[in-house]
Amino acid sequence: MTPDQLPTPAFIVYEDRLRRNLQLITDVERRAGVNIIMAFKANALWRTFPVIAEYNRDFTASSLNELRLGCEELGGQAHSYCPVYTPSTIGEFLSRSSHITFNSLDQLNRYGAMARDAGVSAGLRVNPLCSVVDTDIYNPSLPGSRFGVTADLLPDLLPDYLSGFHFHALCESTSYDLERVLLAFEQQFGRWLPQLRWVNMGGGHLMTRQGYDTDHLVALLAGFRQRHPNLEVILEPGSAWTWRTGDLITSVVDVVVNAGISTAIIDASFACHMPDTLEMPYKPAVTESRDGAPHIYRLGGNSCLSGDFMGDWAFDRPLAPGDRLTLEDMNHYTTVKTTMFNGIAHPDLVWCAADGQCRILRHFTYDDYKNRMD
Repeated sequence: MTPDQLPTPAFIVYEDRLRRNLQLITDVERRAGVNIIMAFKANALWRTFPVIAEYNRDFTASSLNELRLGCEELGGQAHSYCPVYTPSTIGEFLSRSSHITFNSLDQLNRYGAMARDAGVSAGLRVNPLCSVVDTDIYNPSLPGSRFGVTADLLPDLLPDYLSGFHFHALCESTSYDLERVLLAFEQQFGRWLPQLRWVNMGGGHLMTRQGYDTDHLVALLAGFRQRHPNLEVILEPGSAWTWRTGDLITSVVDVVVNAGISTAIIDASFACHMPDTLEMPYKPAVTESRDGAPHIYRLGGNSCLSGDFMGDWAFDRPLAPGDRLTLEDMNHYTTVKTTMFNGIAHPDLVWCAADGQCRILRHFTYDDYKNRMD
């Protein structure tokens, strides 16, 4: 079937858009001489992994579930990072990971030798104290952050079981943001780099966004490698892999007017199906909307949360039940964050191949909700 024949609500992932991003990422990787791996925290739609695996199989995981999924469905090198490991989880992390990053010196000292003995390359997350992210909830460099070790806490001689540093200070950021963070990182941690074998520059590199200066990114990474030829450079963006590769299609089911405000209630939920729009917050684009059009509507979700709405969008004609709306760019950090609050029906997961034909990968039922509560 074609996209306009699909029942709503549905998350659609488009093969041609995904391949466009994968090709760009692979080109940056090749030109810069780095390894760019996929972060599961932004995308875990494993039925799309066969296409991703054509370009790169390596991935980063922050839980045992992500780690197992990557090993089973991608099969490349597994780079694990957790804010904390426990005696009950560390064994499985070490059995499945090629690299493992620890968040504190205590965690490193507790498990670093175990990683070395298991043949796993151990890293330490460091904090360069350089804040370039405006939204606090997504800013790992805020004062008092629980992420990473500051330079003043490191010994002059690193333990022999430590192979790499990992820093993550970006969120949907530019290469010029990375340049600022990288300067701070080298100034604060440069004296330890000759003792290491790799540096992981974390995520937040939104290289597939229109207008991103990929040439500057390549030059920045190549320059770092020239200054530190002993180091392998790893990047693990989340959003970049699936940026603008999917939409959420919905239908209007009712229109409510109160205090002069018209709300078109849709068969999906911002709270349940698009939580980042409320957390970030941001207003998603709606394909059928047009700036300056005469008919103004809020869009209301179908949950009972009072704040399950956003606005406003303008349309050329009044909205009515049955009208289909397309909320754009609903793949990265969306499908992985959905909830079943209120028992709201979960959107179908749909794959649209390059030839325009779509198939439903997963249709959710009452059993999915009930078993989750079991």
